[in-house]
This record gives sequence, structure tokens and C-alpha cells, in this order.
Amino acid sequence: MKESTRILRFIIIGTLNALLTALIVWLLMDVGRQDYQLANVAAYVVAQIHNFLWCKYWIFPLDKQTKKNSIWKQILFFICSFSVAYGTQFLFLLAFVEIFHLNEYLAQFIGLFIYGAVNFLCNKIITFR
Repeated sequence: MKESTRILRFIIIGTLNALLTALIVWLLMDVGRQDYQLANVAAYVVAQIHNFLWCKYWIFPLDKQTKKNSIWKQILFFICSFSVAYGTQFLFLLAFVEIFHLNEYLAQFIGLFIYGAVNFLCNKIITFR
């Protein structure tokens, strides 16, 4: 698969994940009156289940001749990649809100782009190689 196709697919799924994440954040913060940190964690965990399936079968589809990782290794590496990307995003979120006093919703939105970039790189290089 051409890299441009892979990036386009990642952008499509990333957009769906961003919408799913934003919906969950909004539901938890506005409707459920939950803290922005709890809303952030819950939204990203739910979106990652969605993200893994799309990554495995559409963005980085299995090529039996070149893929080295079993499904269990991919799940483990995906969780590691998620942890790195999420941790990076969460640190930025905390800094934006607590240090720079940015609006919590705007900080969540900016965090989606930080997360997406780190997540793509980690999954490309580690998880689905």
C-alpha cells in the first residue's frame, strides 16, 4: 500500500476517533458533570478499541509475507503505543489547562492532534511493522 493511502486512511479513522472522543468528553463533562481529566481518560480508552480494529484491518492490513508480529504482540505493542501517545497528549492537556489556563475544551481539541501524530508514528514503526 502506498504511504499516501495509509496516511489518508489514518486521517479518516483519526477524524472518526476525534468525533467519538469529543462526543464522550462532551457527554461526561456537560451531561455527566465529570472532571475533564476523567472525561479525557474514558474517551481515549473507548476510542482506542475502535482505533485498534481499524488500524489492524484497514490502515495497516496484514501482509502474511512481511508481517512479523502475531495478534497478541500487536495488541501489546498497540497498548504500548497508545500509552506513549496518550501520555504525551495528557501531559500537554494538563499543561494547557493548569499552567497556561487554556479552556478545557480547546485543550482537549488540541490534544487530539498531538495524540494523533504520536500514535501514527508509534503504530507505523512498532505495532504494525
